[in-house]
Amino acid sequence: MHLIKKNVIITVICFAIFGCSQKTTDPKLILKTYADIAAAKYEDSLITAQSLHKAIDNLILAPSEETLAIARASWLAARIPYQQTEVYRFGNPIVDAWEGRVNAWPLDEGLIDYVDNSYGTQSEQNALYTLNVISNPYLKVNGRDVDATEITPTLISEVLHEAESIETNVASGYHAIEFLLWGQDLNGNGPGAGSRPATDFDIENCPTKNCDRRADYLIAAATLLIKDLEEIVAKWQSEGEARSYIMKTSDNGLAAVLTGMGSLSYGELAGERMKLGLLLRDPEEEHDCFSDNTHNSHFYDQVGIESAFHGRYERINGEIVSGPSIAELINEKNPDLHIELVDKLQNTHAALDAIRLRAESGEAYDQMIGEDNPEGNIVVQTAIDSLIAQARTIERAFATLGLSQIEFEGSDSLDNPDAVFQ
Repeated sequence: MHLIKKNVIITVICFAIFGCSQKTTDPKLILKTYADIAAAKYEDSLITAQSLHKAIDNLILAPSEETLAIARASWLAARIPYQQTEVYRFGNPIVDAWEGRVNAWPLDEGLIDYVDNSYGTQSEQNALYTLNVISNPYLKVNGRDVDATEITPTLISEVLHEAESIETNVASGYHAIEFLLWGQDLNGNGPGAGSRPATDFDIENCPTKNCDRRADYLIAAATLLIKDLEEIVAKWQSEGEARSYIMKTSDNGLAAVLTGMGSLSYGELAGERMKLGLLLRDPEEEHDCFSDNTHNSHFYDQVGIESAFHGRYERINGEIVSGPSIAELINEKNPDLHIELVDKLQNTHAALDAIRLRAESGEAYDQMIGEDNPEGNIVVQTAIDSLIAQARTIERAFATLGLSQIEFEGSDSLDNPDAVFQ
């Protein structure tokens, strides 16, 4: 206690007599912390994806409702660290260029496997809407014949994913695997997620035909997910492209940190993932629509934003990765703004946690956005409002740190709602 008082007295004397200034947090150390945490989160994403692959192998080896449930639980566990990485996407073009291979959505699932009659048979926007790769070993994609007798990671990544330059032709990543594990959610805004039976993977007693190809697709997609995550892990290592981009100049690096936080808060999460679905009352406009896990995906996006701000992350093994943070720098430059931003982050955390707790009590996110659920609508809108307020405060941090303002990602659902219905 005496040492603390002595330091305080010395600081006061320094300011009063000599006009000294306190040393500010080194931006290079802030960016190192940011990159170290990004690397740790992607490494955890890779570890949980490897566990998911093992669970899928066990499902294919011995298909049962039990092994299917374990594979689904492994997918849900894999989403927790991955969603916390999305804050790195919007401020870093290297991550953004990669991200669509692992987390693209929504997807036209008829590209991959059988669908219910209610899905329809064609789409004006997508000629491959019901291609059904699993049922058809010979395909025509981009005007050329494709031999798909063997379903491989290469077929998925180089031929099928975003085929014909259509973004909803999502053939790889978490959501393709999610669809294969759960199947379509045919419950609309009612209770219940997808309910694909384990027999869909029973090669010896296949009720729907093509169980072998469905198993091959699921394994190939899981293998590809691991390969893609290995690539991004490497990009955040000491000489990796993503880390180098952040570390190249302090001002650009700090701007990227704030851009990632603000764009995920505003245009992506508040807009495309939440307000759009609420406007349309459309259960297809929820991020994890097959598994009804959207409440967790939204929540862990926010946890990732907070982690980037505070410079702290708890790994899946309990290890803490932390260091100098942009929060400390903002506090040094403008304590009032720091207090305000901490408050906004806490409010948003609580609002998204309210959605999560409501879902865990039995009301899924697609029910909350339903037309006849005013109470659920309010809970979702409260989170949207909190995310918008959070983003507006993050915007002010650019000026505080003397950085050039970068426009956050927008969304018609927030900026031009009428366009959503045209």
